[in-house]
Amino acid sequence: MQAASVSIGLINPKSPDNVGSVMRAAGNFRVDSVFYTGKRYPRALMRNPAIPDMRRQVGQAIPLTGVDCLLEAVPTGMQVVCVEFAEDAIALPDYQHPPQAFYIFGPEDGTISQQVIDRADAVVYVPTIGCMNLAATVNVLLYDRLTKSPCGMAGNALVLESRDVNNRLKVRN
Repeated sequence: MQAASVSIGLINPKSPDNVGSVMRAAGNFRVDSVFYTGKRYPRALMRNPAIPDMRRQVGQAIPLTGVDCLLEAVPTGMQVVCVEFAEDAIALPDYQHPPQAFYIFGPEDGTISQQVIDRADAVVYVPTIGCMNLAATVNVLLYDRLTKSPCGMAGNALVLESRDVNNRLKVRN
């Protein structure tokens, strides 16, 4: 059985804060790589190089790569899953994630093109009233994937490895 592999594709993101938060989520949920298209994100970084790094340590080792076309960046064997409010999309609670997934998210102020939707193996949406922030949507999708995963992450070993250095809390029985 092939190990799970997850990549994220961001279509023309504009906010370095959102991209940084996506990278942090990618680290927290063990994403392999993140790709993005467009010029808005690099331009925003150049205009304001003092933007705080939201990735934290967990997201620093994950490659963030600019590409011209996300569909051309999809590794062989990965299913393309678009995350978008679209008619006839699958509600996230009803969706079963594939082991090899390339999740595509639209821009903060737009939608995924019909061409990309038509290429997708699945289109899912988070059933909310209105749209969520890009980074929030990535976190919800990745958490849903984790909770439905047969190998999941849980237990004291994870807590000890992941908690902040200032956190020494223990539940007393």
